[in-house]
Amino acid sequence: MRLTGDISLVGGGNTGFNLSAPLDCHIYLINGGNGELALVDAGMGGKYGETDRIIENIQRDGYDLDRVTMLILTHYHADHAGGTWDWGTRLPNLRVIGSPLTSRVMQEGDEAAISLPEARAGGMYPQDYTLTPWQCQPDLIDSKAFRFGKLRITPFDTPGHCAGHNSLLVEGGELRYFIGGDLIFYGGTIVAQNIHDCSIQDYSASIARMVREVEFDSLLPGHYTISLRDGKRHLEKAHQIFCQLGMPRNAP
Repeated sequence: MRLTGDISLVGGGNTGFNLSAPLDCHIYLINGGNGELALVDAGMGGKYGETDRIIENIQRDGYDLDRVTMLILTHYHADHAGGTWDWGTRLPNLRVIGSPLTSRVMQEGDEAAISLPEARAGGMYPQDYTLTPWQCQPDLIDSKAFRFGKLRITPFDTPGHCAGHNSLLVEGGELRYFIGGDLIFYGGTIVAQNIHDCSIQDYSASIARMVREVEFDSLLPGHYTISLRDGKRHLEKAHQIFCQLGMPRNAP
């Protein structure tokens, strides 16, 4: 589903448009021009994912799967990163990148770090779901921009939802895009969870920093509604509530 000439939404489950498996996050395809394509987040993968359907969505939007050379992970939770190995086995030339912490966790298959045992116990994931290790480069460095075709991508450390979380500013295309992972959602909503690396103080600080430092048109979150225009208002609403010592609405 093309959002603009630069970005397509090619996957997502019950917390979105049901383009792929029910537990998948939003999966975006970045078109850098000159045939350069990158995925942002991987979905669940395996028997609880629908990688074949995501591939069909990519091809339906007119893109050549063989041109997908990069997978960018916003963070290491299973709905965002669990399918990394699936993409890696299908695309032998795929370069997977994440924050240094995400890289370590993915390479070790560290289920405790991503709170997968707690998520299974709480019924969020199937009891037999496992995290398959895969090589991931620690190349998402805070504020260190890189070129991807005609586009400039800047990662920002935005912990709060979990440690090692990154958000991405994508510039140089039709609009300025903020791919927020699980940092912020429509209406100033957040996703705070009862896990070891979720921090309300970090959440507040990350949102305050993005309000101060980043200008963008489109908010492309990891779940729920997308705002192609005036997307920053959602960050500003959450920031205002935090400044009043309150808690933004927490998504179920």
